[in-house]
Amino acid sequence: MLLWAGELISQIGGGLSSFGLGVYIFHQTGRAADMALITLLGFLPGLLLSVPAGVLADRYDRRLLMMVGDGCSGLGIVFILVCMMNGGATLTQIAAGVCVSSVFSSLLEPSYKATITDLLTKEEYSKANGLVSLAGSAKYLFSPIIAGFLLSISDIKLLLQIDIGTFFFTVLCTAVVRKGIAARKAEATAEPFLQRLKAGWQAVHDRPGVCRLVWIASAVTLFMGVFQVLAAPLVLSFADAKLLGIAETICACGMLASGIVLGIWGIKGHFIRVLSISLALAGIAMFGFAMFARILPMCVFGFLFFATLPFANNCLDYLTRVHIPDDFQGRAWGLIGFLSQLGYVAAYSISGVAADALGRLTGRGAGGGSAMMILFSGVCLAIIALRIPMGKALRDLEKEA
Repeated sequence: MLLWAGELISQIGGGLSSFGLGVYIFHQTGRAADMALITLLGFLPGLLLSVPAGVLADRYDRRLLMMVGDGCSGLGIVFILVCMMNGGATLTQIAAGVCVSSVFSSLLEPSYKATITDLLTKEEYSKANGLVSLAGSAKYLFSPIIAGFLLSISDIKLLLQIDIGTFFFTVLCTAVVRKGIAARKAEATAEPFLQRLKAGWQAVHDRPGVCRLVWIASAVTLFMGVFQVLAAPLVLSFADAKLLGIAETICACGMLASGIVLGIWGIKGHFIRVLSISLALAGIAMFGFAMFARILPMCVFGFLFFATLPFANNCLDYLTRVHIPDDFQGRAWGLIGFLSQLGYVAAYSISGVAADALGRLTGRGAGGGSAMMILFSGVCLAIIALRIPMGKALRDLEKEA
C-alpha cells in the first residue's frame, strides 16, 4: 500500500506536467505532430532501456532501483522549469527534458512489477492489478481537472513545480518499504549481462501463449496510442484547456470505477473472454468518441473507453505473470514491456503527422484529421479483439493458469 500510494502521487504529478506541456505546445504551434513528437521523445528512451533495466531488477535491490529511477527522473522536469523561468522553453528544450526524465524512469517499471511478485501471493495478483490500474488512472482522473483549473489562474510553471514536489514523496514511500523488506543482494559471481538477457528472453519465448499475448498487446498499443495522442488535439480544436481538463477527468472516471471493482473482487476466470470483450468495447468507444465534435457524447464514449482498460490490463498481466518464474520476473517484464509497447512508438511517430496531413487534405484542420485517425484505429482494435478467442495457444495458456 505504501508503494501504491507513492505511485498514485507520482502519477498525479506526472499527469500535471504532461497535460500542461501538451496544451503549451499545441497553443505555441497548433500542430498535432508536435504534441505527438514530445510524447514519442518522452516515451522512446524509457522503452529502449526497459530491457537492460529488467536485467538489473533481477540482479540488484529492486526498491533501490525504484528510488534512483523515480528521484532522478525529476531532473528533466527541473530543466524544463528553469527554461520556462528564463523566458519560455523551446520545443527542443522540452524534448531534451522529457528525454532525460524518460531515461531514469526506465529503471522504475520492471522493478515495480517484479516487486509486486515479491510481496504478494498468486491469489492476490488480480486484486493488486486492479489497484495498480487505479493508481495509473490518476494521471487521467485527477491531473487534467486540477491542471485545467490551475492553468486558468496561473501558468505551466506551477504545474511543473508541483510535479517536482511529488518525487520526494514517492522516493520516501519506497525508502520506507525498502527498510522493511530484505533486499536482493548482488550475486558475487553474476552471469554476464547478455546471458541474463538471453535467459529472460527464453523464459518468454518458451511459452507460446505468452508470446502471443505480447504481440497482441503490441498491436493493441498501436491503436490505443493513436487515441492517446490525438484525443487532446481533437478536443482543443473546439474547446479550451479548462474544458479539456474536465472532459479528461470525466472520461477517466471509467478507469476509476473499473479499478475499484477489480481491486475488491478481481477476475476469477475466463481471462481470454474478458480480454476479448474489453478490447472490442474499447474499439467501439474510440469510434464513438471521434464521431461527435460535442463534449457530452465524447465524455460518454471516453468513459466507456477508460472503463475497459483495467479489465484488459488485468487479464494480460495475470496470464503473463503466473507463467514467468520468480527469478526471471525483472528481465522478463523488461522484455515484455519493450515488445508490447512497440505499438506506441509507431503510433506516436505517425499519428500526429498523419492527422495534420488528413486535416490539410480535407480542409478540416488538425482536429478533423485527428477524428479520422481515431475512427480508423477504433475499427481495427475491435477486429483484433474479436479474433483473440480463436487462438489455441491462448486457450491453452488460460487452462494452465
